[in-house]
Amino acid sequence: MKPHKPRRPASRRPRPPAQPRIGLALAGGGPLGAIYEIGALSALAESLEGVDLNDLDIYVGVSAGGFIAAALANGLTPHQMSRAFIEGEKSRDRFEPAMLLRPALREYARRLASLPPLLLGAVWHYALGGASSMMSAFSRLGRAIPTGVFSGDEVDRYLAAAFSAPGRTNDFRRLMRKLYLVATDLDTGASVAFGSPGTEHVPISRAVQASAALPGLFPPVEIDGRYFVDGALRKTLHASVALEQGVDLMLCMNPLVPFDSTPSSREFAGTGEHGLEKLVEGGLPVVLAQTFRSLIHSRLGAGLERYKTAYPKTDILLFEPNRADADMFFTNLFSYSSRRRLCEHAYQKTRAELWARRHELAPVLARHGVALRTEVLRDRSLTLVKSLRRSRGLWRETASTAATRLLTHTLDDLQRWLIYTGSAA
Repeated sequence: MKPHKPRRPASRRPRPPAQPRIGLALAGGGPLGAIYEIGALSALAESLEGVDLNDLDIYVGVSAGGFIAAALANGLTPHQMSRAFIEGEKSRDRFEPAMLLRPALREYARRLASLPPLLLGAVWHYALGGASSMMSAFSRLGRAIPTGVFSGDEVDRYLAAAFSAPGRTNDFRRLMRKLYLVATDLDTGASVAFGSPGTEHVPISRAVQASAALPGLFPPVEIDGRYFVDGALRKTLHASVALEQGVDLMLCMNPLVPFDSTPSSREFAGTGEHGLEKLVEGGLPVVLAQTFRSLIHSRLGAGLERYKTAYPKTDILLFEPNRADADMFFTNLFSYSSRRRLCEHAYQKTRAELWARRHELAPVLARHGVALRTEVLRDRSLTLVKSLRRSRGLWRETASTAATRLLTHTLDDLQRWLIYTGSAA
């Protein structure tokens, strides 16, 4: 595995132009999607020799994927993200899940202030039109309903502080590598890639907030007098933003896949705790989850086929959960309480998928000077989240102290460094 060596600042590491151009596109999926991507990217970072996930040519992030893409472009490794965002290791980068649940008080106040004139207008409209206009009158009151439950401002503040550290930047123009964060213009429905010409002045942290502003949960984000919402409304990946710039290898990651609950797949379905013979037995939440994931995945599949036709000279590799993975399906998209277990789960499952696909992936990666480190994939002792232990096939919390966890991280980094230097020699 590649060691966690001291890095030069993200804006100070030019790379020889002769190397293949590599891009990374990360889709969204709420907190669950971000957790999956951290675990999966950690597995890729360990298993791919000849590529540095913090030194790619182009990053494209959508929604929760924008959060991860911005961190990678700023020099945070997937393992560092795991420690700060997943394990909550005490540092300036520590992420507090509670910040995602703070109410949108300013939005509530603004809508509440609009209620009296709206109510007066509705009564007047009804008085003029009679009973036939009752529904029209009440529909006017819908304007007083808040556009989001939770405030996204904390995400902006957190990332602005994190990207102010030495060697990082909150300015698209100061990054050596291209970063694009895609959001949707609420008034036109058009996709906007922040980081492209004309939008580079927008702070990276604000662009992440806009890209992840899922309607109903977070209010639209105002930027330069326009309002933006989640970038996944039009496309799942937006990998074309990078493909249009002529990358040779396009790495794509999508956390959301429909669940295959058929008997032939059930042996791979994970814990079996959910006990549903048919998904319909799970009621409306399960049916809606399957429908939403199926729509997202169908759209992604169609997009990838178009990419292969439009960009035949680019190798495109997609990484996503196994469709028989019950743990990834039955966990709420916006759950953060099981983040440690799910991150380790994503890490281990991605390692298993890489091993299963090794014969398919190896020749594609080799064309770009990248190799699969099969000795790392065979090493079953490797783990990502140190506050867990394996019990009956599941990853569970341990009672380890912070000092013990830090020591374990250090020893683990040393082990991975020895593996890396041994293979490099």
